[in-house]
Amino acid sequence: MRILLIEDEPKMAELIASDVEEAGFVVDHGRSANDALYSVEQSNYDLVLLDRRLPDGDGLTLLPAIRKARPGIRVLMLTALDALDEKVSGLDSGADDYVTKPYKKEELIARIRACLRRPGCDAQPPVVIGALSFDLASSQVSVRGTALALHRRELSLLEALIRRVNRVVTRETLLEEVYGLQAEVQPNALDTLIWRLRSNLKAAEAGVAIHMVRGIGYALTKERT
Repeated sequence: MRILLIEDEPKMAELIASDVEEAGFVVDHGRSANDALYSVEQSNYDLVLLDRRLPDGDGLTLLPAIRKARPGIRVLMLTALDALDEKVSGLDSGADDYVTKPYKKEELIARIRACLRRPGCDAQPPVVIGALSFDLASSQVSVRGTALALHRRELSLLEALIRRVNRVVTRETLLEEVYGLQAEVQPNALDTLIWRLRSNLKAAEAGVAIHMVRGIGYALTKERT
């Protein structure tokens, strides 16, 4: 799943992004209210981690515009404003949750997952293709009911492909959804990741295939028998 972090302090942004990425999420980073609005209008995010003290305003004022651009998106305020009235105003303004800095990593990740589980997050049944089942709500993968362990980037790649099963997904889309907008990626990184995912799916007898469409991207389909 993909998260947008809006935080103007570079070191804090680096710390938060690292903690959230370790939990298996893809994180894009913006530094201002303008960055937040532009990002949610251009890309699909599951959740926004939003600071309040931004160079161009209070993050709370963004909530109506964010909701309009992406109905159903979750917004978790992550801010140093820790007074009770600040928390109340944040939640009353429409935030799904409110976490104060300094935060505990385990609590932040748990609250992110709780936000994503709540009704209104476009909950969908697991996608089943071949013997493979992918629960988009929990990012859990199984083959014939047995959990399949994947590296977090393999998991992100599989999610990007399975959301568009039987369709070609461009390299640009895969790079964005697997590595994020800010990442510096080696030219062959995506191809290497595709090879690793293919190998794991084949070893698990998942019954799916990943096809390369030269010059365009890749497609996930049911394996032909």
